[in-house]
Amino acid sequence: MSGCASIVSDSQYPVSISSSPEGANFEVRNRAGVVIHSGSTPSSVSLKSGAGYFKGEEYTITFRKEGFADKQTTLRSSLDGWYWGNIIFGGLIGMLAVDPATGAMYKLPEDTAATLAPVTADTKAADSLTLITLDQVPEHLRDQLIPLD
Repeated sequence: MSGCASIVSDSQYPVSISSSPEGANFEVRNRAGVVIHSGSTPSSVSLKSGAGYFKGEEYTITFRKEGFADKQTTLRSSLDGWYWGNIIFGGLIGMLAVDPATGAMYKLPEDTAATLAPVTADTKAADSLTLITLDQVPEHLRDQLIPLD
């Protein structure tokens, strides 16, 4: 016994993951927040379209590359058009049991991509340390300096 979407479609889909610039590290988390895949762009991963009975999957993909701000994208499943074929071919068993249980009633996009923004000097300033010599300290602030041994 099978449903129409189970026959014609699938419950796992290859998804291409890319970034600009290439070579970013990524990790894919499912709806529960569990890391299910990690790698480097460009890459292709196989992801389940369903997250349980009558529940489509949703993935959060985080991209990281040194010198660039982290970026997150969301990949959501959507209803597969073949699911409605159960009205003619799969009947109620396919529509209410097989396709919802297998996740075949959902599909995923073929690809996802992120454009990473370079980290600017302003965003690094909060995490940096600037050293100056005593002659660069204004005269009126020198009496507030604390000597280090």
